[in-house]
Amino acid sequence: MKLIRVHALSTFIAMLIALYAIFIFAPTERTMGFIGEVQRIFYFHVSSNWTTFLATFFVFLCSILFLLKERREWDIRAATAAELGALFGTIGLITGILWAKPVWGIWWTWEARLTSFFLLWLILLGYQMLRRVVDSPAQRAKLSAVFGILAAVDTPIVYMANRWWRTQHPAPVIAGGAGSGLDARMALTLCITLAAFTLLYFYLWRMRCELERAGDVIETLQRQLQTQGMEVR
Repeated sequence: MKLIRVHALSTFIAMLIALYAIFIFAPTERTMGFIGEVQRIFYFHVSSNWTTFLATFFVFLCSILFLLKERREWDIRAATAAELGALFGTIGLITGILWAKPVWGIWWTWEARLTSFFLLWLILLGYQMLRRVVDSPAQRAKLSAVFGILAAVDTPIVYMANRWWRTQHPAPVIAGGAGSGLDARMALTLCITLAAFTLLYFYLWRMRCELERAGDVIETLQRQLQTQGMEVR
């Protein structure tokens, strides 16, 4: 319990620091004119997308481990990671739309990065639907694991989209080659925000796994009571 509280407090402090950095410390984008303040959405957008990729990686990893060891714990971790991936993916899509309208003049366009990320989001939602329609726990876990592994294939495509194809998205600002990069304060703000979102992800993942384990315990107790002929309400 003490470690959970430390993690929760650390996450809370990190998010406060990130908000301060985004709205006060980071400079306004000067080349965008009167809409320069919109650039602050960038920090939420990139961090949400990063967290979606992180969650998808753990879906992939835990799914492989489940298929190898067939332990319920790995199924729990994969399933909860997929839930969080869908959540942060939703935030990434919403912030992307809010950014696109004032900057590009459109709410949406079917360019490579947007389309591939939208596909990843749909896959993560499909993962949730799959787990709800399959009744057998063993079959549900195995099918979900296979689906989770396939979902990870789209992640590098999303990341590399604006390197491989011409897109509405700007050139990569990190490791994007000559002419790329951020102002020093913007780069620091982005790093702080990425760290805060990462802490938030691991905290939510940990708590969601605990909730799922508690649900398993309750189901086990209910089955035991039913076996003994007692009514469960």
